[in-house]
Parts: sequence; structure tokens; C-alpha cells
Amino acid sequence: MLHQLNQERIVFAIAVVLFVLFSVTLNGFWQPANLLSLVQNVSILGILGIGMALAIIGRGIDLSIVSTMGMSVAWMLTLYNGGMPIWLAFAMALGFAVLVGIVNGVLVAYVEIPAIFATLAMGIVIYGIGKSVLVPIDAVYVTDTSSWFFLIGSGRVLGIPMPVIVFAATGLLAFLFLRYLRPGRFIYGMGDNPQTARITGIPTRPMMVLQYVLISVIALIAGIVMATAVSSMNTRVALSTMVYDVILIVVLGGIGLSGGKGGIRNVVVGTLLIGILLNGMTIMDLTYTVQNILKSVILLAAIVVDTILNPRDEQTAQHGDI
Repeated sequence: MLHQLNQERIVFAIAVVLFVLFSVTLNGFWQPANLLSLVQNVSILGILGIGMALAIIGRGIDLSIVSTMGMSVAWMLTLYNGGMPIWLAFAMALGFAVLVGIVNGVLVAYVEIPAIFATLAMGIVIYGIGKSVLVPIDAVYVTDTSSWFFLIGSGRVLGIPMPVIVFAATGLLAFLFLRYLRPGRFIYGMGDNPQTARITGIPTRPMMVLQYVLISVIALIAGIVMATAVSSMNTRVALSTMVYDVILIVVLGGIGLSGGKGGIRNVVVGTLLIGILLNGMTIMDLTYTVQNILKSVILLAAIVVDTILNPRDEQTAQHGDI
């Protein structure tokens, strides 16, 4: 726990230093429009990070989270633009996300396919089905910007952008779930030692299904915030490297890949650092390739640090644990 606390403090200090450095050295970083963009992007990454944290704490991973986000929200906007009431379009998208979560959970828990392979394949399936059946175009726009729905990503409450409020609310609910509710404690138990959790009576297989359903619902929330913040949802986000940004903020924030460790605070700290870094690299006009190289190096370093601070025992080293 002490190691993780130190890692949080170090990452937070680096985030503060980067923010000050970019504010002084980069033209436009301190501009309100850029800070608003930073806040929106950080909040969306953070919401996705909360979902990924639920997976990793329970000794899993979900590589389909971005595909779920993109296709479910793009389908919802397609239905809404076609005349369907927003509440019904949302219900359809929610049903789609829940179905994805159930399939992921069943594949991991009952078929016993390693989560990294099951969710990778599901991400490809979601995109393929979405593009061929649900959303034939790449980008779907929010056509009615006057409705209350549009305010979810673009509105403000007491001067605070709504994406930040949604991020905070999602984080608070996830914190309460993990800390005080029995299923949340079960997830920690499964991540810490699956065999012991099973022996002590924790319904590990149904809990895995619940775990992936929650992740998919959180992905839908993140997608709604993204779509209403920029007035569109591009389905090609499913093909981007965004999922690696999400994993990066979780691991960098201090949540151990061996499972059973970390919490929502780690996600917040990792989100701050990566959000500031990505925004700074964009202003510096670094190419997409260079940005990916830098992010890859940081992710690799974070995994090495995680391996040192959270060594995997013989059981966690077994094939298929994540």
C-alpha cells in the first residue's frame, strides 16, 4: 500500500510540473478554449479508466471498451436522428452495451477464454457488426443541439463543465461500489486470489459477468459525454489507440495488473498526467507516430514499475489470469 501511495504522489507531482511547464512554454496551452478541450478529453479518458480499473482490479482486462463506446453511442444517435425518442434510443444503446458485457463475461467466466483474447475478439466483432448492420457511416452527428441531451457533454453547472461532473459522479459511484457494497468487495477478493475467493463462497463466475456488464455501461456513459461534447461520434474511434491510453492511465496511476489492488483515486491521478501530456504533445504538433511511440514507452515503463512493485506470484503467472 505504501508503494502505491508513493506512486500516486510521484505521478501527481509530475502532472503538476508538466502543467506548469506547458503553461509557461507552450503558446495556447493556457488559453480557455484549450483548457476546456483538455478538461473534456481528460474526463472522457477518466470515465473509461474507471471501467478499465474495475476489470484490472478483478484480475481481468477489457480491450473492447472503446468499440463498445463508439458503436453503442453511434447507434443511439442514428436512432435518435431517425426520429426515435431519446429515451428509447438510449434504452436500445444500453441494451446493446449490456449484451456486450454479458457476452464478454460469459466468454471469460464460463468458456474460460483469457480476458485479453476474448475482449480483443469482441472489440473486432462489435465494430464489424456495428458497421455492417447498425451504423453504415463513419461519423454520426448530434443534429438537435437544443435538447437537454446535448447539455450532458457541453453544458455547465456553476461554471463547472458537465464532463467533469459526470466523471466525478461516475468515480464517486464506483468508489462507493468498490468500498461499501458486497459485489465490489467480491471484485477485490477475486483479483487478490481467485481460488480463495471461490473456496470462501464468492460466486466468481456470475461476478465476472457483472463486472463486464458494468464496464460496458460505463463505456456507454463515456461515449455519451464524448458525443455531446463534440456534437458527433466517429465510429473509427474503435480502430484508434485510445484503449491503450485507457490502460496507460490505469497502470500509471498505480493499479496493479496482478489484481486486487488500487482504487478510483489511482485512476484520477493517472488521468491528470496523461491528459496533460497528450494535450501538450498535440500543441507541440508532434506527429501521431511520435505520440504513439512516447505513449508506448511510458506504458512499457509503467508495466515494468508495476511488475517491481506488485510482483506476480506463481498463481497469478498462470496462463489466462488476465
